[in-house]
Amino acid sequence: MKVATLSRTARGFLKSHVFQRSAQLFLIVFFALFLVGCGTPAERVDWLASRLGLVRETRVGQPFQHVVYRNRIHGGDVLHVYIGGDGRPWARVDRIAEDPDSPRSVVLDLMALDARPSLYLGRPCYHGLAKRARCTPWHWTMGRYSSGVVESLASVLRERLDGGGYKRLVLIGHSGGGTLAMLLAARFAETETLVTLAGNLDIDAWAAWHGYSPLSGSLNPAHQPSLSSEIQQYHLAAGRDRAVPAALIGEMVSRLPHACFMLFEGFDHDCCWQRIWPAMLARIDSMSRRAACR
Repeated sequence: MKVATLSRTARGFLKSHVFQRSAQLFLIVFFALFLVGCGTPAERVDWLASRLGLVRETRVGQPFQHVVYRNRIHGGDVLHVYIGGDGRPWARVDRIAEDPDSPRSVVLDLMALDARPSLYLGRPCYHGLAKRARCTPWHWTMGRYSSGVVESLASVLRERLDGGGYKRLVLIGHSGGGTLAMLLAARFAETETLVTLAGNLDIDAWAAWHGYSPLSGSLNPAHQPSLSSEIQQYHLAAGRDRAVPAALIGEMVSRLPHACFMLFEGFDHDCCWQRIWPAMLARIDSMSRRAACR
């Protein structure tokens, strides 16, 4: 494991035109939250995506349907893929939610800052699809990281990579989306970079930490074969995160010889990843892998 710091060049990147884009994004999110009482969580996310200029599509995976959002940027051979968190699997501690959607998405906010061709890859049974065929509450509770979920995500992603002629893949996941990003990385030879933010990288340790029942129907990244050393790995943790504590992420990353651990003391589970994302994108785009973790 290597502990990374932001370079002077990356910090300067924050002062560029992308910083202005961050301010615009803040206003959009502010008004989205102002309207939080209107519509379903899925409809609110749709509204935000539309305001961010993203295109919504529904794709058929194997076997689930998936909502995806893509930006309008074309060109190049690299695709950035964003995967969101678990949302709200439980309505309360003793009752499973009828719909796991959350009214906002951390990774959509990040994707809006990305100047590369980018895709938000929606999870099965999320984004208003909870009542569709094949979906059951198991798919957003115990089986949220199951082989069937991962394989369906992979089928949609494979179609997108092949259809767009992309040769390189950057996988980015927040919270449980980081779990899925790590599980997907091994399935694609195109994977060049993996970034997780507050990622649940060892689901057994996470369940034990919180006193939850183990997610017995799910795959645990901690028990999968190590990813290729050719894949750049950045695992970001928040010092104030109570959902996925930084200590759990650090312990997992300490077992990964080719991974970078990055701790942001003032952040929590959802805040404030936008602040560092332009610099993180600059790091991802860097051609010097040897210097990437310094």
